[in-house]
Amino acid sequence: MSASVLFDAPGPKARVRNIIYTVIGSAALLGGIAWVILRLNEKGEFDPALWDIFNYAGIRQNILEALLATLQVFALAGVFSLVFAVVLCVARLSDHKPVRWVAVVFIDLFRSIPLLITIFALWVGILGTMSPFWALVVGLTIYNGCVQAEVLRAGVNAVPKGQKEAAYAIGLRKSQVMTLVLFPQAIRSMLPTIISQLVVTLKDTSLGFMILYPELLHSARLIANNTPVNGVYPFVQTVAVFGAIYIGLCLVLSWLATWIEKRGRRAKTGIKTGKAVEPVAAEVGKAHGTTNLMASDPRGETIVTDTPSDGAN
Repeated sequence: MSASVLFDAPGPKARVRNIIYTVIGSAALLGGIAWVILRLNEKGEFDPALWDIFNYAGIRQNILEALLATLQVFALAGVFSLVFAVVLCVARLSDHKPVRWVAVVFIDLFRSIPLLITIFALWVGILGTMSPFWALVVGLTIYNGCVQAEVLRAGVNAVPKGQKEAAYAIGLRKSQVMTLVLFPQAIRSMLPTIISQLVVTLKDTSLGFMILYPELLHSARLIANNTPVNGVYPFVQTVAVFGAIYIGLCLVLSWLATWIEKRGRRAKTGIKTGKAVEPVAAEVGKAHGTTNLMASDPRGETIVTDTPSDGAN
């Protein structure tokens, strides 16, 4: 019976108890799902006519355009937020107090303000006239950039201090220490959290429906409100279809994070070391008062060195 560092391995009674809890929990979950399905069936939500609306060419085109609009906002906001996060992180770690305090105030301010308020303020013109597209992109960039900056700062602070001190000891400037030593390790260690925040960015694009940006949620509301079938509005069907789209996009990002993490673990980095060889000594040239030591270097070449003999004057 093995034990973990964090907890003791369960004994026979604990294993039986865990199995019982698992069976009860699974039965309760399956029962809840069955009850929901029965309720939806009683209300006629599985009527084929309600689902057939998604076979219409116009609705499919609407969904495709909304998906592309969502991905456009996510792509720009994701890239801009990461770049902005690096800038904020560098300012947050600056040795100059004014720069550091400005970064602290900015990050804490926009992390505490609800994202919807930021997007709406940008849309109504607090920084000038903005289209719904750019209001959504800038709002997502500001908020997620602040969150990602704190993630990067945590990663930088997690790097052992000895590495930074060694980098300064060999003459690297602070910019070189940050770009060559600290940030690469911080990004690798915090990559799962960074990808998780990008998933949040993707889901937050749904706030665009509040400023009339034609993303997925806006398209779902239009389809559900304007496509009645026999007097019934397909709200459940629309939620199921668009929810599946969001889940699929998030699963793709999660798979990407797992793939990048595994690839990073397999990457071969560092200095390659040569094979260790034992020197072969041969005493030759005693007449010259020297001893020739011969050895092979890792490339297979022979190295000959002359050392004074013990009996040489």
